[in-house]
Amino acid sequence: MSLAGNLEDLGLGEILQIVSLSRKTGILSLSSRGREGSIYFSQGHVVRASSSAHQQSLGEVLIQRGIIDLALLRKALTLQQECGFRERLGGILVSHFGVSQDLVEQVVREQIEQVVFSLFIWAEGSFHFKIQNSLDTVDEARLAPMQFILDQGLNPQFLAMEGARLLDEHHRAADSGHGLVESDFKALSDSTVHATQPSDLSSRLNPIVLVDDDGPTLRAVADGLTAAGMVVHAMSRSEDTLIKVDDICRTGDRPTVLIDLIMPKMDGSGVLGGMELLELLHANFMDLQLIVMTDYHHAEAEHKIHEFGYATILKPRRVDIGNQGVLQDFLARLQEEIFSAQIKPAAADWQAGFNLGDELRIELGDDDDVPVSGDASFRNSDLSLLRGMLEELNNPDVQDDVLLLVLRFASECMNRAIVFTIGDEIISGSGQFGINGEYVTGDECVRALHVPQDADSLFREPLRTAQAMTFTPVPTQLDRYIFEQLGGGIPGQVFVGPLVSRNRVIGVLYGDNMPDDRPIGDVESLAIFLSQAGVAMEKNLLERQLNERVTP
Repeated sequence: MSLAGNLEDLGLGEILQIVSLSRKTGILSLSSRGREGSIYFSQGHVVRASSSAHQQSLGEVLIQRGIIDLALLRKALTLQQECGFRERLGGILVSHFGVSQDLVEQVVREQIEQVVFSLFIWAEGSFHFKIQNSLDTVDEARLAPMQFILDQGLNPQFLAMEGARLLDEHHRAADSGHGLVESDFKALSDSTVHATQPSDLSSRLNPIVLVDDDGPTLRAVADGLTAAGMVVHAMSRSEDTLIKVDDICRTGDRPTVLIDLIMPKMDGSGVLGGMELLELLHANFMDLQLIVMTDYHHAEAEHKIHEFGYATILKPRRVDIGNQGVLQDFLARLQEEIFSAQIKPAAADWQAGFNLGDELRIELGDDDDVPVSGDASFRNSDLSLLRGMLEELNNPDVQDDVLLLVLRFASECMNRAIVFTIGDEIISGSGQFGINGEYVTGDECVRALHVPQDADSLFREPLRTAQAMTFTPVPTQLDRYIFEQLGGGIPGQVFVGPLVSRNRVIGVLYGDNMPDDRPIGDVESLAIFLSQAGVAMEKNLLERQLNERVTP
């Protein structure tokens, strides 16, 4: 069955009936005047619907109905993120927090109906129905928080008839000179659907100040939030961010600030500049909503952010930012987090005497407005990744920052990696990304790994030659133990790169692409970076030991 064409030739009501009678499973995609909509079918029944014109989230509706509160929603969203968005938000609320399944299903049903009914007014555009093999295939897609899903499904015949009735009401209103827009379908359908009016959420949101030192990521996120109707001020430096926040607060508004965790500090040193910025904003502005974005888990920093009472969200790696599916999923999660942050009760009023912004203007010699998203300056956009990372390596504050830079660079070409340090002939795990333990955290899994340097393992040859290698492992007994500690399975390809200082190996980076096991990307630049990272790591270690000796 192939179904594609123009909405002018075949209306949505007819399409619904055709799919219903054929009892097909698949996705109906619609496009009209820059708007995108999708209706998902399982065996001819409608189980999901989404529309770019309807951005109200399930969590917002449940809060409006008084079914849950904000604190419960935040817990559920955190749990959903931790499980990799493999479980639906409604299912999490029911199974983990005791919310009534009937109430959740009623809200979801009503929201699906609202979305489908709103699509009837799309009189022109195109459609395409793509058949899927099974409901499992449809559900394999990563679930964004703004989508509404039912297991049993809705009858397309009912949706077609009710949609036709609403469309007739629209035509009669248009003939009388009172044409309707999509949001008016809610008022017409009250006799059938009793959901609350979807709010124009974007018009009620505070301004967004976004700071990220990576140009492509900054552009992509700023453009995505702007397309969703938000007012976005995009910044590439912490100094500009502080000035812009000060400017906005002086107008009486309270911006939500989205902070990249891993970026240079204001003096150019270190890599946890986002933590520095958060602390400044927390200390000088009393009622801001702050959200920290990171493409790499840093347990200590995230613990401190949590103690401050702010949220963290995992953003796409730079290599994935051009993937529209990954980007749209992140933007949906980010919008949900923004909404949750902005409906949090406000603290005391901002102090009118605050002058941090003025001090920065004087120091920087700039009294002009900071550029917003359309004119933002992206200082690193034309630099290669290697050059940028080497610049950050020049003056890291502590040894841990060097390890963080190594892991961040590795994340550009592999799914997971571990930095091992070498001491007393023992290779010991120090840091990681991409490792998920079943009962303990990834950091705990890695810190429990201790391998004799001279043992028969995948580390032996790279350590002997002091050369980075990408190869297919032939696992020894020790290798199998290591892979088991990392979650099981044998990678098809691994990377092992020594960190060398003064002709001595002081650490080693291990990486692979489990679980999807695709080939590891180009690691030539990474190997060059490791040669410099080893020197910086030992230098900082020696400086720290010296300071400890001279400190009384």
